[in-house]
Amino acid sequence: MIRKIKYILALLLVLFTLNSSAQNSQVLYFMNLPQRHLLNPALTPTNSVYIGLPVLSGINLNVNNNFFNFSDVFIKGVVADSLVTFLHPDYDPAKFLAKIKDINSIEPEVQVQLFSLGFRAGKDLYIYFDINERVDANVALPGDIFRLALAGNEQFLGSTIDLSSLRGDLMSYTEIGLGFSKNFTSKLRLGIRPKMLLGLADASIENNSLGITVNNDYTHTLNADLMVNFSAPVTVYTSGQNSFDSIKFDDSRFKTGKDILDYILNTKNLGFGVDIGGEYSFSDKFKISAAVTDIGYIKWKRDISNLKAKSTFTFSGVNLLDVYNGTMTFDSLGKEMLDSLKKSFYLTNVSTPFTTTLPIGVTLGGSYNLTKSFSIGLLSYTKFIGKQYKEALTLSANVNFGNAFSTTLAYTAMNNRYDNLGFGMSFRTGWLQFYLLADRIPVTWNKIKIDSSTTIPLPDSWNTVQVRLGMNLCFGNKLKKKNDKPMVIVQ
Repeated sequence: MIRKIKYILALLLVLFTLNSSAQNSQVLYFMNLPQRHLLNPALTPTNSVYIGLPVLSGINLNVNNNFFNFSDVFIKGVVADSLVTFLHPDYDPAKFLAKIKDINSIEPEVQVQLFSLGFRAGKDLYIYFDINERVDANVALPGDIFRLALAGNEQFLGSTIDLSSLRGDLMSYTEIGLGFSKNFTSKLRLGIRPKMLLGLADASIENNSLGITVNNDYTHTLNADLMVNFSAPVTVYTSGQNSFDSIKFDDSRFKTGKDILDYILNTKNLGFGVDIGGEYSFSDKFKISAAVTDIGYIKWKRDISNLKAKSTFTFSGVNLLDVYNGTMTFDSLGKEMLDSLKKSFYLTNVSTPFTTTLPIGVTLGGSYNLTKSFSIGLLSYTKFIGKQYKEALTLSANVNFGNAFSTTLAYTAMNNRYDNLGFGMSFRTGWLQFYLLADRIPVTWNKIKIDSSTTIPLPDSWNTVQVRLGMNLCFGNKLKKKNDKPMVIVQ
């Protein structure tokens, strides 16, 4: 049992020790794949018709944060009971705190393409239809939370810590998009992809103000105007005066396939969005493109629960230094912190609907064809989440032989890191097109010792992971002819 727990701990740390990225597939953009219209709706493949089968047509995974890497969490060659570096008694927490930023973000994302269809209509119009299942999360943690926990409260004695930058949102929704891409001049191609969004579940924080005052007796006073909103099939349990006690998933509502389908297709949590993009060809060799994606919102009205933080609440000061010096176990520390947080929230009497917005992405790209099949590309992607933004700049070499074979080798600079490599490859056999893409591939690896007989390989300083794979059914492969309008320019 202990051994299983260690593997689970290692996996969790893998998921949360990946540096922040713009969460966009830089590799996909210049490849001749149908899925690239998800990044810019003006871009189209060379095949006349494509069909993406449920799940098989595409799975995309992103997991990242912006403040520490594997090398900050794992100690090379340590024994199993000291796997986590910042809790190891021989590790100086000041080294970990040096990595902490004023705002520290964690942003996992999963997208599964349930179905897709695209086809050429007329001379230069391309139409595509997609159904995607998406899970997006973003959490922003103020740096002083870590400083208070790891360095103790002595440095904050008699002062108030501003935590108004705390942010959190986890939402699951179905995205149904109908897109169009068309030439408007001989050089300019525009695309638009309106989307209907069906919200499945959401948990988000509305933070109007939040602060912790460290009193002279080392107790902490929470001053908050904070709301945690839920739209999910859960039951919130309370104790005395509606104080929050616990929350439990209501699995009784999903006993049959019909129950599950009714929940997924329900339109009470309805939202709308749009992607817009364009591509301009200066010549057969040189073109530029731009797109703005995920402009949209979801209005949450179903299964609403609102937890509101009390205006003031005083609780005992706790910090991880007690774990270091052995006066408290990590379990008891976690229980004490959780109990304090639970007492600071109460369930509102009236369920109030709320709205969440999608993180907006802005893409700028350019490519130059050195030969008919070989091009170099430069791509910038910026993602805006609240008041934060993330930037990634990618240089790539791309080979496209129609849609029979396509490959890309990419180098990305982002968030002050310059060791990110990406690779993508697709090939077509008959009607079937297979593809596998990976951004930010780890270059150096270490081994972590789990027990006396088991080690696991882990990247030394992995800063993010993004993997996309799938297959398409493709029919036809219309390449550009000399007198055609530039509906498609082969990379």
